[in-house]
Amino acid sequence: MPVSRDKASDGALPFVPARGGIPALRRAAADCRGCALYADATQTVFGAGRARARVMLVGEQPGDQEDKAGEPFVGPAGHLLRKVLGEVGIDEEEVYFTNAVKHFKFAPVTEGRKRRIHKAPNLSELTACRPWLDAEVRRVNPELLVALGATAGKSLLGRSFKVTEARGTLLPLAAGGDLPLDVEGADSDAHRHCLATVHPSAVLRAKDRREAYAGLVSDLRVAAQFLG
Repeated sequence: MPVSRDKASDGALPFVPARGGIPALRRAAADCRGCALYADATQTVFGAGRARARVMLVGEQPGDQEDKAGEPFVGPAGHLLRKVLGEVGIDEEEVYFTNAVKHFKFAPVTEGRKRRIHKAPNLSELTACRPWLDAEVRRVNPELLVALGATAGKSLLGRSFKVTEARGTLLPLAAGGDLPLDVEGADSDAHRHCLATVHPSAVLRAKDRREAYAGLVSDLRVAAQFLG
């Protein structure tokens, strides 16, 4: 169904159902036209995991493999992330995986390329998709949110967020102030903190992968300690 200019300016908000749990959100998100990214992506990649998880991991956006599979964190970065979770003692059954943006943004495929090349979402796209993340937080009601990378950090903590300055530290969700997280109706004590770290894809790209991996492990150990 075409979206009017007025509704399109509201981003995903007109598509988010007021009632229902995660399954209802996932069904509605499949038809989201809140920004232009849906046109080139294979499908919406909504969050997945336990509906009442203790921790929510928020990445940037789905990648090439996630776009094809329709599930978050199923590619190489996702496999690495799950390895780290096991190493620090965070049970995957207590985790909800999602992204700040639900459609894959990529550079056009040109002759000779085997894969579509990831492009970071811009602020307009991040803002347009924000209602889905707000809705997921309300439904899942996690004790801790973990921002994986700069884009997720900006979505949760504000435009001034810098992962290099904030990683590994428990932060109030309102610290950034530019994009405050709306958790109306949720237990405020369960939503006061967010832990930021690098995205696992950054570990895969690092020159010193061993050092980068150790840094991610160290950051997520803080999350594991917070969860007790």
